[in-house]
Amino acid sequence: MAASVIMPGDIVFAFAGGLLPALLWLWFWLKEDTLNPEPRGVIMRTFIAGMAAIPFAIFFEKMAFDAGFGTTVLIFVWAAIEEIFKFAAVYIAALRSRFADEAVDWVIYPITAALGFAALENMLFLWGAIENGEAFSSVFLTGNLRFIGATLLHVVSSASLGIAFAFAYHKKKKIRFEYALIGISTAIILHTLFNLFIIEQSNDGLFLIFSFVWVVAVVILVLFEKIKKIK
Repeated sequence: MAASVIMPGDIVFAFAGGLLPALLWLWFWLKEDTLNPEPRGVIMRTFIAGMAAIPFAIFFEKMAFDAGFGTTVLIFVWAAIEEIFKFAAVYIAALRSRFADEAVDWVIYPITAALGFAALENMLFLWGAIENGEAFSSVFLTGNLRFIGATLLHVVSSASLGIAFAFAYHKKKKIRFEYALIGISTAIILHTLFNLFIIEQSNDGLFLIFSFVWVVAVVILVLFEKIKKIK
């Protein structure tokens, strides 16, 4: 089979298809925090840090794959790797700074890093589909499904970690640590369950899976409103 010819438009499509949906999500979440918005420079730095976490995550995911784990364990390990590197990115880029000075920041910044992570991940998926010579309609559908499901999953999982930190923001160090464990565990479990369901379900089951993620997103929004009232 002859190799597919990559056109300049394909590069633009993969880049825009990964980046623009993530920026749309980011705009939505930033609009939710208008009273004391985070500095745009820190937001940009955090978004880029999330993108920069992708190569590290891929490296360790390949190591996990080569280790020969079973499917379920491998999916769990991959989820843990991605959540840990997303948190490492946001911690380095934003959470150590003086701009993480209120509870809501500990939700906004993790979501921002998650969207940077999702943006580059989506670009790579779209580029892979184009390289494999898939039809435009198929690639377009892939982009839409990742916009609806996978990108939102990254937001929800990172937000669950951020919410745990936010609710423990004014508590003692020991309690903050306990909340952090709950948050990272929740993020990894949500991520793992989503990926397992995607693998095991048919196309008919995708609607139920995406619906579940949207329900969790609504819960996140409700909790986010409560966190905004924390002084």
